[in-house]
Amino acid sequence: MSLADELAANNARYAEHYQGPLPTPPSRQLAVVTCMDSRMDVHALLGLQLGEAHVLRNAGGIVTEDVIRSLVVSQRLLKTEEIVVIHHTQCGLLDLDEASFTGDLERDAGSRPLWRPGTFHDVDADVRSCVAQLRNSPYLSHTDRVTGFVFEVETGRLRPVS
Repeated sequence: MSLADELAANNARYAEHYQGPLPTPPSRQLAVVTCMDSRMDVHALLGLQLGEAHVLRNAGGIVTEDVIRSLVVSQRLLKTEEIVVIHHTQCGLLDLDEASFTGDLERDAGSRPLWRPGTFHDVDADVRSCVAQLRNSPYLSHTDRVTGFVFEVETGRLRPVS
């Protein structure tokens, strides 16, 4: 059995007890921007249930044009009003040599990517930078309630970043 077959079988069991559909707008009017790291169960670590928040994940949990696009849709069409940014310790992008990484990509693919990997050297500083980007975005309706945290993978605790 392939992994895809196993996942389809898991879904069949899930669908037997599915309690949907939920309303489309998140009931907590919350959007979370975080890393794709597989060690983070975002709903569990924030005490959220399905249907309560939009969760946007990418490598590093960085604010990109597409994250802002998704947050604009979240706010303007689906009525979210608060944004939480969560980075984490032991991130794969922490201290990664961006020039070397993109150089390897250019060598292997034949062209340099149009996007940047989003590497950083200080997780707290990067959270502050992402929070500032969101607070200063002219496209977002609600920029007054943007909060940043670092998830400590060693302890499971969230640490506020001011």
